Amino acid sequence: MSLENRISEIIVSRLNVKAEEVTATANLKDDLGADSLDMVDLMMDLEDTFNLKISDEEGNNLQTVGSVVEFLKSKGIEA
Repeated sequence: MSLENRISEIIVSRLNVKAEEVTATANLKDDLGADSLDMVDLMMDLEDTFNLKISDEEGNNLQTVGSVVEFLKSKGIEA
């Protein structure tokens, strides 16, 4: 499974949105309806799934699905 698909599954599960809504340009808050608690939970899901730590500053910079993908790739995670 690709990294993008794994991230999409996490977002669909956490935010209860349709998979087709989860696109690279989708804004987690504005387009997918994440509130601040959802964002914290999403960051924890990503940390658990990919075995890494996301700082508050890094988490605040993750605004779109694409930015999450690029962030994880920058940490050496490919799939």
